[in-house]
Amino acid sequence: MTSHLLLIEDDAVFARVLQNSLQKRGISCTHVSAIEQTSDPGLRKDFDSIVLDLYLDGESGLSILPQLRQRYPQASILVLTGYASIATTVQAIKLGADNYLPKPANATQILTALTQGSVDIPVTDQQSKIDHKEETREAEPQQNVLSVERLQWEHIQTVLAQHQGNITATARALGMHRRTLQRKLSKKPKNK
Repeated sequence: MTSHLLLIEDDAVFARVLQNSLQKRGISCTHVSAIEQTSDPGLRKDFDSIVLDLYLDGESGLSILPQLRQRYPQASILVLTGYASIATTVQAIKLGADNYLPKPANATQILTALTQGSVDIPVTDQQSKIDHKEETREAEPQQNVLSVERLQWEHIQTVLAQHQGNITATARALGMHRRTLQRKLSKKPKNK
């Protein structure tokens, strides 16, 4: 069970509410609001869990994931974001995150995601789940088709990840105006 949690979040109101909720559950929560603060030598060394916001004041939280994984190898790391996409999920997991959760999320959902991220599924159970998913996919092929808007969103997220969250560079790479890109990012389409 988590007893010491590091919260890396630039939204002060969200951080304060989450911190209070976690402390009511008996979890010690240390909050930092910027990437630079995570390298503070005074920061404790024994965090059980880390909740990392994907975008921290214009910077990508993914940029510090490898350092967090190295500094806290036993900690369960959860990436939390208001801009969830397949591309950033895959990138976060590759860089060392144990789980990924879209905002808005409450303390219960966050603690569940932290716990689920650290659970090891035996290969046989995992294989049967994969087989079941494939059977379901074959039985209902039309239900997995993504809308054009969702495909565009995923592509934008992939290019955004390639440019480390830099909106200007992403807009340039996509050949669109920066404000147009920001407008598209603010309107996340449904999954289908």
